[in-house]
Amino acid sequence: MTISFDPTNLRALAFDVFGTVVDWRSSIIREGRMLSAAKGLQVDWPAFADAWRAGYAPAMDRTRGAGDVWADIDTLHRQILDELVPRFGLGALSEAELVQLNRVWHRLMPWPDSVGGLNRLRGRYPISTLSNGNVSLLVDMARNAGLPWDCVLSGELIHRYKPDPEVYLMAARLLGCAPHELMLVAAHPSDLRGAQACGLRTAYVHRALEFGPDAPPRPARPEGFDLVAGDFLDLARQLGT
Repeated sequence: MTISFDPTNLRALAFDVFGTVVDWRSSIIREGRMLSAAKGLQVDWPAFADAWRAGYAPAMDRTRGAGDVWADIDTLHRQILDELVPRFGLGALSEAELVQLNRVWHRLMPWPDSVGGLNRLRGRYPISTLSNGNVSLLVDMARNAGLPWDCVLSGELIHRYKPDPEVYLMAARLLGCAPHELMLVAAHPSDLRGAQACGLRTAYVHRALEFGPDAPPRPARPEGFDLVAGDFLDLARQLGT
């Protein structure tokens, strides 16, 4: 059951990006297969994509310890990639090719409903990213995929990563909202719970295929959030846009 929600005081929407707005897994697999065709590689690209993503949270966690140096997501993605090169037989790639592969995260493609849904939502609300991706990555992705953001916000701006509370509160402050006037839209309950703890409103959008067709199913309608939607067009309908 979702929480009874009155959108009257809602002033802006902020969106998680990886998995919520863009299909990172299929994008990496597609580009990897193109690289295999060009270079004659034999790589299990679905497994590679999953392994690259699996390194994401541990890499961010390493930046949170006392005395640790913060690093942006491009840097963390490259560190994970370097660990995967021997495991997946990518040693024949040149440094330039590895740089290009690492930048696949700048070229992720949107889910089919993302652009249309964002445009509908933008008709009523300012819309912004609220991502752990660095700003240059998010700008490149928006230009490549046609994502119509009014603003690009990233944990990079304060050298923090979600679910650190400072990231959610930064978004409200920079968008000129009280926390309860800002809604986070995400496909990840843990992200939404972090926002909720800071007083933000929350909308869960179900992305059943984020981790591929063979991944264990996730609840389509988890409890405890203000809104639950099947996609961005459904969210736009629920918000009356």
